[in-house]
Amino acid sequence: MSDQALFAAVRAIVGRGLTQAEVDSINRALGRTIVAAAVTGMRASADATAIIHEFEGFQANAYPDPGSRNGLPVTCGYGSTRHLDGRPIQLGETWTREYAARVFARDLAVFEQGVNTLLKGRPTTQNQFDALVSLSYNIGLDIDDDAHAEGLGDSSLLRHHLAGDYAKAKAAFRSWRFNDGKEMRGLVRRREAEAALYGRSA
Repeated sequence: MSDQALFAAVRAIVGRGLTQAEVDSINRALGRTIVAAAVTGMRASADATAIIHEFEGFQANAYPDPGSRNGLPVTCGYGSTRHLDGRPIQLGETWTREYAARVFARDLAVFEQGVNTLLKGRPTTQNQFDALVSLSYNIGLDIDDDAHAEGLGDSSLLRHHLAGDYAKAKAAFRSWRFNDGKEMRGLVRRREAEAALYGRSA
């Protein structure tokens, strides 16, 4: 069953649209299944992993989000916010590199599958796909029923890409440089790296 069919079935059961929190909960519940099965479509290359690892860094000790007002989500490893079993990370936890790598592999597969779903089979180069995976790993997939740009799904960047206007899509990476309304230097540098990868011809 495709993601769209799954969410349509859930909406029919509950008799209404789904909130982002509900969509996230379903995605977390399915996370381990997505990893266990082969990702359908494109896979991220080492370039995507390199950008994610560079900007997330490895953190053995759980830490609060440095840019959000409430410090959430609590993060550990390579920017992960949940354990393999779906539990949220708590301050005071410590991870090994081995466990962090396992969680990262799970997370990456979820974002690879999500980006493939959002692309709807439109022409996409490996570099473009890698940049979109890195971006969504940071800002979220935003696969839901509303039209609010809470991540890649409802973004102008994705609309430009799907329309084949790659210059506008590349320029739109810069829009995602804020956290709780505050421009973050780290996000500025990450968006520059992702946009450069997106626009790279080979």
